[in-house]
Amino acid sequence: MKTPTPNPNPTPPNRSRRTFLQSASAVGLGAGLGPWATLGSITPARAAEMVLEPDAVRFRPEIEPVVRWIEDTPRDQVIDVAVEQLDAGLSYRDLFAGLFLAGIRNIKPRPVGFKFHAVMVMNSAHLLGQTAPVEDRLLPMFWALDNFKSSQAQDVQEGDWILAKVDEAHLPTPSRAVAELQSAFDAWDADAADTATAAVARYAGTAEAMEPFWHCAVRDWRNIGHKPIFAMQCWRTLQAIGWEHAEPVLRSLSYGILDTQGGSASAEGPYEPNLELARSIRSDWALGRRDPGATETLLDAIRSSAPEEASAEAARLLNDGIAPESLWDAVILAGSELLVREPGIIPLHAVTAANALHYISGAAADPTTRVLALLQGAGWVPLFRRRMNLDASPVLTTMEAIAPEGSGDEAIAQIFEAISDDHRRAAALILGYFDQGGSSDALFAATRHSIFRKGRDSHDYKYGAAAWEEHHLASDPRWQPAIAAALVGKIPGSATRDSPLMRRAQEAVARIS
Repeated sequence: MKTPTPNPNPTPPNRSRRTFLQSASAVGLGAGLGPWATLGSITPARAAEMVLEPDAVRFRPEIEPVVRWIEDTPRDQVIDVAVEQLDAGLSYRDLFAGLFLAGIRNIKPRPVGFKFHAVMVMNSAHLLGQTAPVEDRLLPMFWALDNFKSSQAQDVQEGDWILAKVDEAHLPTPSRAVAELQSAFDAWDADAADTATAAVARYAGTAEAMEPFWHCAVRDWRNIGHKPIFAMQCWRTLQAIGWEHAEPVLRSLSYGILDTQGGSASAEGPYEPNLELARSIRSDWALGRRDPGATETLLDAIRSSAPEEASAEAARLLNDGIAPESLWDAVILAGSELLVREPGIIPLHAVTAANALHYISGAAADPTTRVLALLQGAGWVPLFRRRMNLDASPVLTTMEAIAPEGSGDEAIAQIFEAISDDHRRAAALILGYFDQGGSSDALFAATRHSIFRKGRDSHDYKYGAAAWEEHHLASDPRWQPAIAAALVGKIPGSATRDSPLMRRAQEAVARIS
């Protein structure tokens, strides 16, 4: 990045900046929230038992009643009912689990995306909430409740899909479960995969159970990378709510990642050549040296090459002794750059899909799957670039930074003003903010505030969580400002009106006795 230059058109803080600073101090974010603080000491409780259709899968008895009131409460009442349940003692964990499982049972995971974001966004919402001040931690769950009700209504209009019971007569034996799941995934056989998944969830250990899912999810770019996102979200959510809920969750995942959207039963993207490359990588690939020059080399290849060529360059660098962390930096930077060049849903998924592949590369046990995830990341970003019809012009590494007026909260407020008016200028201000020693924690705290109060879309949460995570995972601090600068492509600016949903939620909480 270039040295920051002074802002050529300094202007005094306007009303929106003053309002931002007053209501969302980048280090406090809790001022004036009042009744939210009363939700800090919630203890477990249960809703009343409800009737369930006989053909639907039934969840564990301790969580089924929570799922049922979430399913059956009308959208315009669900936040009020949730507040009543919380006030009566419902735990955050049970609310989180019940809401996630309500989506698993009621929302068809085909295609993996669109209305199914009600499920795929849950861990992102949870992650942002858990990194926020305590008084803000329930805000994402109230948003997610409303989002689920919207998706549930859409699913009803599209046929009212529901996750059915397992075909118990065709379950493989415990000793054959994992092998049969792998065979079903290889054959793209959803029916065989469903029964094998149930057996794997019941009989295999957690890590062993996930291995076939990791490999299956990373092989297919179809649905612009949503399959590894779905797999990652399922695993991470189960870590929070408990593996005892794994069977229905993994069955939904199995059904979703085998979706071909009416096309051929084969992976979309450079899977086959990358699988061969992955098997050819040196055995000590994880012990390579970190090298920012190699990051730039791969970044240039991803910008200008075909998918297979970019993946081959990543494989060459691994075999030359470069650490995978330096190559992941290039993948994340390349996706972030697309989002700065042309904000929208397609480039946003270049970042969120890369984040999922990055996570899977660290979570999987099989070395081939771990390397494959990296090679796919290098090869998938050119697919996004091709979909956007963009050339290879660099942006983030050549952008001239602009020094914000002032520092701290004042600088952050200026950045969020600019996001609403000129996203490229806002990105340059973020670079200048970091060049002046600005705090990443303060910037991302303000980002969370903006998402919680102004966000209206699942992608606000998905991208916000991915960007926060990848910023901190960058192997070289020099890349962190560029990753953060891509926030301007999605995060709501200060001129965006607050979400009416959040106002409703605040009113509901204010009624807590």
